Amino acid sequence: MSTKINEIIAASIEVKSQILQDAQFSATIEKAIVLITEAFQRGNSVYFAGNGGSAADAQHLAAEFSGRFYKDRKALPSEALHCNTSYLTAVANDYSYEVIYSRLIEGLAKPGDVLVGISTSGNSGNIVKAFEKCRELKVSTIGFTGAHGGKMKELSDLLLNVPSTDTPRIQESHILIGHIICELVEKNIFG
Repeated sequence: MSTKINEIIAASIEVKSQILQDAQFSATIEKAIVLITEAFQRGNSVYFAGNGGSAADAQHLAAEFSGRFYKDRKALPSEALHCNTSYLTAVANDYSYEVIYSRLIEGLAKPGDVLVGISTSGNSGNIVKAFEKCRELKVSTIGFTGAHGGKMKELSDLLLNVPSTDTPRIQESHILIGHIICELVEKNIFG
């Protein structure tokens, strides 16, 4: 059993090591930090969207901005789009699950806002449709995906495609990347 545990830990470390050694990946994280910092400084909002475990990550990261990360400071306008269950179930039932996020973007977002879409495959239909709506509305998009980027690759203004095809390892890296962004955006805005 301990051998398997060590293998899993080593696999997670290996994915993170690949990210650490990839200067282009770090440069993209830096661009995401700047994009989100500037959006908040202009009074814009940052939204998050995901499904399943990625929805949990979306809610977690939105809370780091609207609540706090390290600093006791004012709230930043950030929300995970799946949190209104009445809306979610009504739209999924009346229209389709694929439009749950695009309709919210249409109703809430304005030019200069940012949508962070989290999908290990990069092919989640509801996030793809939301990114398409963002293009129409001049809302910036940051994709958190796995190695290949899927359909989100072409729709993301910034793509953080973790170098793995193993869903748990991708999700572990997504939360690391999200925490880096939250910490440094908070530092940029609040010192």
